Amino acid sequence: MSDPAAPPRSLAEALRARDDASLAVLLRSRPDLITPVPTDLTQLATRAGTRASVVRALERLDRCALQTAEALAVAADPATYAELLALMAGDEGEPAVAGALPHALATLRDQALVWGADDRLRLVRTARELLAPSPQHPSPTGLGPTVQEATAGMSPGRIQDIVTTAGLPSTHDAVSAVSSLTALFGDRKRMAALLAGAPEESREVLSRLVWGPPYGQVTADPAPRLRWLLDRGLLLPTAPGTVVLPREVALHLRAGRAHRTTEPLPPPVEAGATYRPQVVDATAAGQAYTALATVEELLKDWDEGGPTVLRAGGLSVRDLKRTAVALDLSEPLAAFWVELAYAAGLLASDGEADERYAATPAYDEWLEQPAAQRWALLAQTWLTATRTSGVIGGRDAKDRTLSALGPGVDRSAAPEVRHRVLTLLAGLPEGASPSAESVLARLRWERPLRGPQRDDDLRGRLAQWTLGEAEMLGITGRGALSAHGRALLGMPLPEPAPEEPAGPGDKLPVHHRPAPPPEPLSPAEQATASATAARLLAPLLPEPLDHVLLQADLTAVAPGPLRRPLAAMLDVLADVESKGGATVYRFTPGSVRRALDAGRSASDLHAFLAEHARTPVPQPLAYLIDDVARRHGHLRVGAASAYVRCDDDAVLNEILADKRAAGLRLRRLAPTVLAAQADPAALLEGLRAMGFAPAAESAEGDVLITRADAHRTPPRTAPEPVPDGPPTPDTTLLTAAIRAIRAGDLASTTPRKPSGAAPAVTGGELPRTTSAETLATMQAAVLTGEALWIGYVNAEGAASQRVIAPVRVEGGFVTAYDHTADEVRTYPLHRITGVAELADGQI
Repeated sequence: MSDPAAPPRSLAEALRARDDASLAVLLRSRPDLITPVPTDLTQLATRAGTRASVVRALERLDRCALQTAEALAVAADPATYAELLALMAGDEGEPAVAGALPHALATLRDQALVWGADDRLRLVRTARELLAPSPQHPSPTGLGPTVQEATAGMSPGRIQDIVTTAGLPSTHDAVSAVSSLTALFGDRKRMAALLAGAPEESREVLSRLVWGPPYGQVTADPAPRLRWLLDRGLLLPTAPGTVVLPREVALHLRAGRAHRTTEPLPPPVEAGATYRPQVVDATAAGQAYTALATVEELLKDWDEGGPTVLRAGGLSVRDLKRTAVALDLSEPLAAFWVELAYAAGLLASDGEADERYAATPAYDEWLEQPAAQRWALLAQTWLTATRTSGVIGGRDAKDRTLSALGPGVDRSAAPEVRHRVLTLLAGLPEGASPSAESVLARLRWERPLRGPQRDDDLRGRLAQWTLGEAEMLGITGRGALSAHGRALLGMPLPEPAPEEPAGPGDKLPVHHRPAPPPEPLSPAEQATASATAARLLAPLLPEPLDHVLLQADLTAVAPGPLRRPLAAMLDVLADVESKGGATVYRFTPGSVRRALDAGRSASDLHAFLAEHARTPVPQPLAYLIDDVARRHGHLRVGAASAYVRCDDDAVLNEILADKRAAGLRLRRLAPTVLAAQADPAALLEGLRAMGFAPAAESAEGDVLITRADAHRTPPRTAPEPVPDGPPTPDTTLLTAAIRAIRAGDLASTTPRKPSGAAPAVTGGELPRTTSAETLATMQAAVLTGEALWIGYVNAEGAASQRVIAPVRVEGGFVTAYDHTADEVRTYPLHRITGVAELADGQI
């Protein structure tokens, strides 16, 4: 086995030297490494160096850690801590960088992107390939290749000419000449003396290339300012007509800095304005009430079956526009509420042949809950949903328009961005509203885009949408996080500060590196947080009323939210005319007939209004109800194709004489019966449009009562969020995974006794022995009590190495204590590929 005191020679050895807590940090930060669980630490190290895993890890680094990795990619391999610090802080040594570098380097080590001691720091090979400069993939540092890399294809004679022109003694070979030139460019004093003699135009060329890109174009006959640089190797040719500024020259001109601007600390989130916490909470509560009313109105509009489902899934543009008009909102806002109701499981497609969207049974259950609990469900759904309404109307990878409720609108980063934005708001003083620019700048620092800033900055757009959506939902009020919004995140309420609140534009002091973002809440913690948020919000919501104010112009005014039975009855008996702080309902012949169709009598309606009106029932309203009730059901419509019957043949004569009845194609069958070729529903609508009040009847001649029962889908489950890679493992899974990895590593690295002339085996392939040898060795181990190393292939074909102490061998099975699993197990002998004895004293 390797000497524990010796420096690690590979990432696997470095991981082997870690304790369980350090391995847990690695696996928690890079959960893709245990999907599935590696068999040993060598396999874990191999998986940690794969391109997909390294790219994912790099994209989750903050700017300081990423800049540190980029600096290591252009440093020597291995590099010392002093060399890394010089690249990050420059020759002048910026104190903030020096203070932040240990934390950034520890982050890279924790995530197995860097390994080795401070005197031999090594960036994982895949990360170096991704971040090191190349003509196809320029480095974010703007640096070019080293002198050695740039002169790889150059003739030895040309290299000697450059060395001589640069004032260096000629050498016997090209390798020593390149080393001499590299040493010159890395020596600050000699380089300063060399550049002091450069023409001004040549120094200007260097200044244009110093911060990148380091490549330039030259003609076959370069100008004197370029010829001076080329002759001394300050510019080196890489291809016909292309030159590059060597990395060592650029670092000298940059005063040793790998980056033009090093950002060791995150930018502070600035408070744009500050309000009293009571104002913030009250404003947020008002928005929360509006959110509930909007979702209810949406589902009420789709009560009898909403828009049809497109063949490709989702809402058509026309249906979204119609919904936006019905909600009196813009189309993007209407799409947001539709998507939120869908994510909460309150609406879905009904699955019928003519598939339509409709409310689910869960919507009826949701309506029966207190308002604060209904809000908590919407808010918690929004916080964890991956469906993102902001992308609706855009284009997918196949250039198809993304539609509301359709496929392709999931963005797995959305929950994390929403949680992080709200957490940043929670870090401000109570009642402080942040400036959007500072929030975006902070997020860009925490997860910088690799390469130049792009237009498709999804995290930036998600953050902007989050600020607006949180305000619409009532999680924030006037841009500041409310008390119930803080509780929704599982955060305690802040202690009252003795000092005066910060004014607009004040910045948060930054004394040290901020703590990492809190881990996402478990389902149980989410339920507790939602309950706490609902409890804090409940006193701020208006109390439902049990009365309305009737007016002589056939309107009723609800001065606030109404109790559910009253609101449900008013929705049938009257039409909503206007909404706001107070809702205005208007009574019309059609609305009164709707109530009568639902089985209410005129006396029921009079009693209902008298019970719930704070003012006397106006005479015009009473007359309206009696007049509609007197005519209601005078005509009867049933199914023949359809027919109309009435005891008063004069009424039927009037219908036949009306030109508007021509489309119904009526004919008289009897003095009191008319037949129509239209279906009953069309006949009902046609007669109502002519001013009559017909009632539908059954085959038995009874009046059909049309209750306000809504169309519902079968039971549906809410759509599951699309995860952003493997989920973060919990403590139980991490403990089991580390135990399995350690056990597998023990089995693969434990030395074995030599067999005959063969040397001792220290790992690698599975042992191979014949069935007879395997059985004999097992039986001998039962008698001696020795441990054995075996190769085992399970029923799924997965191979593993194990260290076992056989207890019993019989019936084609071996029962043994498995040191790798720390338990007694039974293995079929035919699945054991081979067996070997362990070296003395290993178990």
